Amino acid sequence: MSADAVPTLPIIRTCPYAPPAEHRRLREESPLAKVKLPTGATAWVATRHEDIRTILSDPRFSSSRRHPGFPRLREEPPPDNTLKPMLIELDQPEHAAVRRTVIGEFTVKRTNALGPRIQQIVDENIDAMLAGPRPVDLVQAFSLPVPSLVICEILGVPYADHEFFQLHSSKIISHKTTPVEVMQSVTALMTYLHKLVYAKEQSPTDDLLGRQIQKQREEGNFDREGLVSLAFLLLIAGHETTANMISLSTLVLLQNPEKLAAIQQDPTKTLGAVEELLRYFTIAESALGRVAKEDVEIGGVLIRAGEGVLALANTANRDPEVFENADDLDIERGARNHLAFGFGPHQCLGQNLARLELQIVLDTLFRRIPGLRPAVPVEELSFKDDATVYGVREFPVTW
Repeated sequence: MSADAVPTLPIIRTCPYAPPAEHRRLREESPLAKVKLPTGATAWVATRHEDIRTILSDPRFSSSRRHPGFPRLREEPPPDNTLKPMLIELDQPEHAAVRRTVIGEFTVKRTNALGPRIQQIVDENIDAMLAGPRPVDLVQAFSLPVPSLVICEILGVPYADHEFFQLHSSKIISHKTTPVEVMQSVTALMTYLHKLVYAKEQSPTDDLLGRQIQKQREEGNFDREGLVSLAFLLLIAGHETTANMISLSTLVLLQNPEKLAAIQQDPTKTLGAVEELLRYFTIAESALGRVAKEDVEIGGVLIRAGEGVLALANTANRDPEVFENADDLDIERGARNHLAFGFGPHQCLGQNLARLELQIVLDTLFRRIPGLRPAVPVEELSFKDDATVYGVREFPVTW
């Protein structure tokens, strides 16, 4: 690739159902290529499934966002070293030690036990939709409140404060937010969660944060700042990603009635459909950043110590070497080797929860509102081209 052909990230999707054409060109012509970042820095970009799996599982790459070489898609405020690094920023062995303390909250068994409550939350929100006026914005009436309620109950965060944390979460993940605004939102959320954790210390609660407080006290290693950092990560990740997947999944199934009919007629196909939808959209398309701690050769390309790498998982999840007819939405594909939840030690902590929420949502929404349809032409919908997590801003529906 010639020097003047080096692309600048991020590259906007021209179709909500497909990665940008430039991403595809990179995968085909230069799977590990240098790119320009909006900050003026340069970084490597990886687009092949095999290379990304290697990078995400190789301890020679660091996840530390405090490293000067970490690839950033926007100007950010200087790191606040008074704040505890988040789980996603930690390298081994610290990462494994912290992850072990909380992984028990997200096992398949524990997650499945939440099924009845998730079902109740889904039904209550559908009840409200059916009782209200039409058309209704699916995002605000359903997609956002369902996972927000779920993660609030898991963590022990009052849902009454949802407008506050949703506002600041959206600012934090938007590429249009200024560094000052990002820091203001981070500070606001951290201050809120610090007060919440402190209150739970005084009055123990039976929720994830309350149990972590009790567990750490018993083990003699209580870490308030660490819990605040964990709550910050789980609160944002626990509602933003699933909310966007609910809206996009609903949209694409309504656009593919034969695939929708297949899961309506046979709900045993829903979980497979969820996996395929996760692969198909890969909404956190450029969230997987790393920085080389030493010289590393990947796919015949030398990445030098201190150089950043962005893993474009959306393009890797359309890699024809891994997925046959990769651009097709095939709900019976049966592939769980996609990278929508990342790969390696940092693979998404809440993936079992996300799968269960999406399964319950898809089975329930179309069963209870079989005539659901978009209330505006799909071409008029506005998508989140300026955010770390892709999605649709508003989705008016009726029935």
